[in-house]
Amino acid sequence: MKRIVLLILVAATFCQIPFAQPKRELRAAWIATVANIDWPSREAVGHTDLQKQEMTALLDTLQSLNMNAVVFQVRPTADALYYSDLEPLSSWLTGKQGRDNDVPYDVLEFVCHEAHKRCLDVHVWLNPYRVTNGQKLESLADSHIYRRHPEWFVQYGDKWYFDPALPQTRDFLNSVVADIVTRYDVDAIHFDDYFYPYKISGKQFPDDGSFAAYPRGFTDKEEWRRDNVNLVIEQLQTTIKSIKPWVEFGISPFGVWRNIAADPDRGSLTKAGCQNYDDLYADILLWLERGWIDYVVPQLYWEIGKRVADYEVLARWWAKYSYGRNLYIGQAPYQLGNPRGAEAWRTPNEICRQIRLNRTINEVQGSVYFSMRSLVDNKLGICDSLRSDYYRTYALPPAAVSVEELSLPPVDIKLEGHVLSWQSADTTATTHRYAVYGFPIGETVDFDNPQYILSVTAADSCLIDEPDRYSTLCVTEINRFKQESAPCILEN
Repeated sequence: MKRIVLLILVAATFCQIPFAQPKRELRAAWIATVANIDWPSREAVGHTDLQKQEMTALLDTLQSLNMNAVVFQVRPTADALYYSDLEPLSSWLTGKQGRDNDVPYDVLEFVCHEAHKRCLDVHVWLNPYRVTNGQKLESLADSHIYRRHPEWFVQYGDKWYFDPALPQTRDFLNSVVADIVTRYDVDAIHFDDYFYPYKISGKQFPDDGSFAAYPRGFTDKEEWRRDNVNLVIEQLQTTIKSIKPWVEFGISPFGVWRNIAADPDRGSLTKAGCQNYDDLYADILLWLERGWIDYVVPQLYWEIGKRVADYEVLARWWAKYSYGRNLYIGQAPYQLGNPRGAEAWRTPNEICRQIRLNRTINEVQGSVYFSMRSLVDNKLGICDSLRSDYYRTYALPPAAVSVEELSLPPVDIKLEGHVLSWQSADTTATTHRYAVYGFPIGETVDFDNPQYILSVTAADSCLIDEPDRYSTLCVTEINRFKQESAPCILEN
């Protein structure tokens, strides 16, 4: 009998694990603009009204899923989805690089406004080196930096890139990032996995001349290439924090740093055909260890149990080597229902399995989904599962790890009818939004349980349904570093 009771308790505990709702968790999706993957649609290219309708629909979808961030691609090919004196408007937006839409508008300003209105943080996603992606050089606008400094660029395969070795490349990229951080209300700068380009069999990256001109004491070209990327990453962190300390800098690398065969001490138990350190010259662990980046989102676009790159093995490996930085996992709902994919992707629902696993690993603090199109299509009912189970309550984004910034509690809380209102006590303009809690009559006040969060809002008031249900209503202030204040409490 004791054994049966024990089994029931164990089973009950196990069943609760998948549905436990963390109070803090990043929940985000990539909106890819290169090749019009997610936005704008090809029909909306060049047409402002249709673009705005499509974007607000995407943001509404994220809000309906209790997401709290969007990763928006604003520089896919050394161009801009915002107004810039440094780079031309993107052809993916307007149809021709450098040309404006039928009704001019600043896309990034619009996205920041609409996302923040929905309490979604905006991580702006830039590609550091890529200049063309299927286009010919002739398609570059007259104002493109290539027209003034062709010596900064190299061709590899059928694409053109900034030469990562040049100080001019580092300085120009920093000026682009500084411009965005200065002029726009963004929450993070985000790079994905494209540093040195993925290798092409039989072709060497054409940097012999740069190696000879800028060796910086290196004799090993691969070590030198890694240092080229290290230099720009360190410089970017300094640039960003010098302008707005709360703006985070994150990297979403290819999912394997090094295989164990290449590095028996720190490599993962994988047999991936590509490695960040050896092929893309991205030494992610160094950046994490030295605090040059605030978060990392490894792209684990494989299933649990994959022989050469097991999702679980890699999630636990990245947790071991996150060095106290925020760790989120890049997941692949685009794989769901893939008839040519592994069986795990054809039966509901591999993404849910991965979320359950993530929540058992303390260091893993959320997910970023590639890409938004898969969520819009609700592949294999993934959005239904998120709404009903995994994201059924609000979650606050994880706090910044590098800064301790006191957040003051709101003041003057009052309830008039169904309207709860308050005032900010913060005079430093770092207030970002508020969390409103409601504790029903007879229930314990527990600020760690997200089921009591009634709303997350950027306004200084909100509507309370059935206010008589609650014995206690509270509001906390969340600053730009995502740190939460003590509550301002109203006994109802």
